[in-house]
Amino acid sequence: MEHIEKSVDVNAPLSTVYNQWTQFEEFPEFMEGVVEVRQLDEKRLHWKAKIAGKEKEWDAEIFEQTPDASIAWRSTSGVLNTGNVSFQSLGPAKTRVKLKINYDPQGVIENLGDALGVVSGRVQGDLNRFKAYIEARSTETGAWRGEIHGREVQGENATTATNQSLTRSQRLRSDAPDSMPVANENASGKLG
Repeated sequence: MEHIEKSVDVNAPLSTVYNQWTQFEEFPEFMEGVVEVRQLDEKRLHWKAKIAGKEKEWDAEIFEQTPDASIAWRSTSGVLNTGNVSFQSLGPAKTRVKLKINYDPQGVIENLGDALGVVSGRVQGDLNRFKAYIEARSTETGAWRGEIHGREVQGENATTATNQSLTRSQRLRSDAPDSMPVANENASGKLG
């Protein structure tokens, strides 16, 4: 299993940076190769990405999440990966985001890309684009302030300005309770 560790300093307050990171469905806006992230519930995500020219899908589970501190996940199907993103205040308007990822490259092309540092560069690029994304907005687009510890999910302690009483998974569901949430294309054709 390969390991990558990268960081970026973002010119925004800790809570703003953390809150934006919890908006997983917006990852395609700044993560290269990520086609879609669907929030299935507070703990589970479904990913679609293009890796080494091939579309891959996997499910991931958040098993540890503490507001303004860290989020840890592991894949439960498909592409094998685990990771942790941590957030550290560097002052009232500056935050360090540190991303650690463990993954298993599959096939000759992915192994070659890994050996050439392609994956490492892509992760740093994603962090740099996240920095630009949040700094350009100067505020988060939403937030989920709940906690996850193993199987235990503790309710949201803060809400978004636009969806005062809904959890992040409820915001993603359509009006029909049995339907799966889907990403919509915005005017630019990007998923969001």
